[in-house]
Amino acid sequence: MDTLAGTEWDVIIAGTGLAQSLLALSLSRSGKKVLHLDQNTYYGGSEAAFSLDEAQDWVNTVNQHPGRTPFEEAKIFTREQSQETADPHPKLAASRAYTLSLSPQFLYTRSQLISVLISSKVYRQLEFMAVGSWWIHSQESSQTGSEELGATRCFHRVPGSREDVFADSHISMKSKRALMRFLRHISKPKDDEDSSEAEEDLSVPFGDYLTSKLDVPQDLQGPLLSLSLSQQTLQNTSAAYALPRIKRHLTSIGSLGPGFGSVISKYGGGSEILQVACRASAVGGGVYALGTGIQNLTDGGSEEQYPVELQLSNGESVRAKSAVGSQWDLPVAQTQSLSCAKIARSITVVAAEFASLFPVTTEGAPVPVSAILMFPGETLGNPQSPPVYLQVHSSDTGDCPRQQSIIYGNVSVPGLEGQTLLECAVDRLLQAEGPHAVVLWSVRYNHVGHFSNDGLPPTIQTHSPHVYSFPPPSLDLAFEDETVDMVKQAWLTVAGGETDPDDFMIFDDREGTSDE
Repeated sequence: MDTLAGTEWDVIIAGTGLAQSLLALSLSRSGKKVLHLDQNTYYGGSEAAFSLDEAQDWVNTVNQHPGRTPFEEAKIFTREQSQETADPHPKLAASRAYTLSLSPQFLYTRSQLISVLISSKVYRQLEFMAVGSWWIHSQESSQTGSEELGATRCFHRVPGSREDVFADSHISMKSKRALMRFLRHISKPKDDEDSSEAEEDLSVPFGDYLTSKLDVPQDLQGPLLSLSLSQQTLQNTSAAYALPRIKRHLTSIGSLGPGFGSVISKYGGGSEILQVACRASAVGGGVYALGTGIQNLTDGGSEEQYPVELQLSNGESVRAKSAVGSQWDLPVAQTQSLSCAKIARSITVVAAEFASLFPVTTEGAPVPVSAILMFPGETLGNPQSPPVYLQVHSSDTGDCPRQQSIIYGNVSVPGLEGQTLLECAVDRLLQAEGPHAVVLWSVRYNHVGHFSNDGLPPTIQTHSPHVYSFPPPSLDLAFEDETVDMVKQAWLTVAGGETDPDDFMIFDDREGTSDE
C-alpha cells in the first residue's frame, strides 16, 4: 500500500510489542480493518531482539532520544583483543549470528499464552525449547573448594520436586523434612484446606511466613524465593505473591513433557512470538507500517463514525473508530503517563558453554537450553540488595554461535548500583566456570515498566471515548497471564458487542492447513 490516507480503519494500533501484536491478530481475525504502526523501524518494542549491529543502532537511539522508548542509559562494552598475533580466546562471530532479546521472558507450560498460541494456530510457526534447572549462588561452595564441575562449583541446584529433595546431598535431613512439609502444604487443594488455613494471613513477608507457619530454616528460604522469581528481598516479598508462583512452578513440571515446567521460543523468545503473530495478522488483512509514528491525535466524539484522527510522522492523516497503543506510542498517553518501576538489565555474550548448568534430571527429558541463576544480595556483598537473576541461554536457543552462550541479567536496582551488581554476578559465574570463560560483548541498560507484585493487575487505560493505552511493559522474568487477560479486555473493548468472549483467539484453519 503506497499511502495510508484515504482508508478508514476500525482500529489503529501503535507499537508492535507483544500485547499490541496479539491484539492486532485477534482483531484482524475478527473481521476488523486493522492498521498496525510502529515508530521504530523494527518489530517488538520492549520485546525486540537484535543482531549485534542492530543493538548498536538501538543504543544510539536510546541515548539520542531519551523518553522515546521504555529504556534508558544504554551502553555497549566489548572485550579488548590481545595485541599478540594469535589471540587464544574465541572472537565474536558475524553480527547476524546473534539474536539478543531486550526482555527475555520465558513461559510456564501452563501459561494462558501457550493456550492462545495453540487455539490461534500460531504455535505451528514456533519452536519451543525447555528451560531447565534453577540454581542459587552459594559462597560456601566456592570458599570450601567444592568438587562440582564448572559453574556448579558455586551454585546449588534448587529442588523442584519431592524426588529432587531426597536426592539433594546439600540439604540436611531436618531441612528436607521442613521442605517436604512446605511442598505438601502448597500442593494441597483449596477444598481440602481447613478453615484456619483458608483464613491465614498472606500479607506478611514471605520469610516470616515460612518461619512462623512451616518452620522452614533460613538456608531454604532463598531457594524458595528463587522459585517465586520475586525481584524483591524476602522481607519485601509477600507470601500472597510468592506462594501461588511457587505452586505455578511446581505444577507446571511435566505438563508438556518430563523434566521441565517452562519453555522459551527459539530464535529470540518473545520477539519471535510477536513477529509470528504479526505475520498471521497480515494474512488476516492487517496492514503494517514500520518507521511511522503518531505526531498528533484527536478524538472527535461519539457522533462521528470514524472519530479518531491521527497525524502521522510521514505527513499523512488517517481516521479510525479507535486507537490503542502504549504511553510511548500515543501522544495523549504520554501526557498521562503512569508511575513506573525501573530495573537494570544486561545482555552478555560469553565464550563458554556452561554444560554443567543444563543437566537432564529426568529420564526421557529433553536437554535444556536455558537455566535460571539467583544471587541473594548477601552473596554479592550487599545484604540489603534484592536478588540478582541471570538467565543463561545455550547456543541451542539460536541466540548465538556454538561454544558461546548468552547471559541475560536483571536486578530491581537501576543505574550504576544495579549495573555493578550485574557485573559482579556475571564475573562470579565466569570465575566458577574457569579461565577459558570470557566476556566477548555486553550491553547494559535501564528498563522502565511494572512488576506483577506492584499490587494492581495491568489493565488498559481509557484516555477518551475511543483512545486506549496499554500499561508499561512487564519487568517480570516469566510471562504473566495477566497480559493475556488485558489483551482480551482490549479486544472486547475495541470490538464492542459484536464478539463472543469465548471466541477470543480461537481461529479456524486457513487455506487447508492442519496440525500435520
